[in-house]
Amino acid sequence: MLKPSDNWKWYFDNEVSALVLGLDEDMAFKVEIPQKFLVDCAFKDSEFSVDDASVFQQFKESVSTLPLSEPRQAQLILNCVATNRFHKPVQPKSWFFNHQGGGHAPSQGELVYLKNELNSGLFMVVEVCDNASVCASVELDGFQLTSSKSLSFCQSVKVMHDRIARAEVFDNYAPIALVG
Repeated sequence: MLKPSDNWKWYFDNEVSALVLGLDEDMAFKVEIPQKFLVDCAFKDSEFSVDDASVFQQFKESVSTLPLSEPRQAQLILNCVATNRFHKPVQPKSWFFNHQGGGHAPSQGELVYLKNELNSGLFMVVEVCDNASVCASVELDGFQLTSSKSLSFCQSVKVMHDRIARAEVFDNYAPIALVG
């Protein structure tokens, strides 16, 4: 698994029109946030900060329980760190999701469930606000919002807390070994 380094650098790559995290001289990670959702500072070179490293570690601990390969875990973690630091503030899009009770107030890095009439899925809380949180999809196959619109793996959405349910049971994700 990747470990944050003092050598990591954020920069905007005009050739691919994307925010990139330079991991070393030969390796870079392209962030999956559309350019129109990036804050102004994302277009200037910057260091991978101590705050970035702290958030990275918090997200890493959360995804360690998921049945994702190491490359997929790294993809999710790095996209969530980038979203936390460089995504423009957005309004909640709660109408895509069903009401789930009293409004669970999640914490950053927590795994939560969101559902609608089409499906339910696991998300990671990237940023917590007063009444809503930015959540990133953990579903490899995506999450259907409507019959024609979906969130892909790592894509984020802001949702009111009354749409969020605590993800307490991970039995579906536990590795199983059959012995005989």
